[in-house]
Amino acid sequence: VQLQASGGGSVQAGGSLRLSCARSGRTFSSYTVMGWFRQAPGKEREFVAAIRWSSGGRYYADSVKGRFTISRDNAKDTVYLQMNSLKSEDTAVYYCAADPQLYSGTSSAYRYAYWGQGTLVTVSS
Repeated sequence: VQLQASGGGSVQAGGSLRLSCARSGRTFSSYTVMGWFRQAPGKEREFVAAIRWSSGGRYYADSVKGRFTISRDNAKDTVYLQMNSLKSEDTAVYYCAADPQLYSGTSSAYRYAYWGQGTLVTVSS
């Protein structure tokens, strides 16, 4: 399985960015979950958002609720993270992740088997 993340960049506070993560390789099950995590310099990797591939159920970290939206395009095997009202504290390397059989614990990084390369998001105030 390969995950290819893109869409990072630099933006001013209050601006928007959309990240994409295209999945290729193994066909996943109905329990597939894809998620986004981020890691700021000197900090632990933290959960941002996740989506269940079959049902579309979504999960968000409290810090991004109301500002970020995760979505998926089944035909393109791609998950998106629309980030609005960006803040300087959103600055981080963002990683997409996937697991074919994730029943619970969608916010736990160790539960995800596959990871993409990171894409840097820089928000300047």
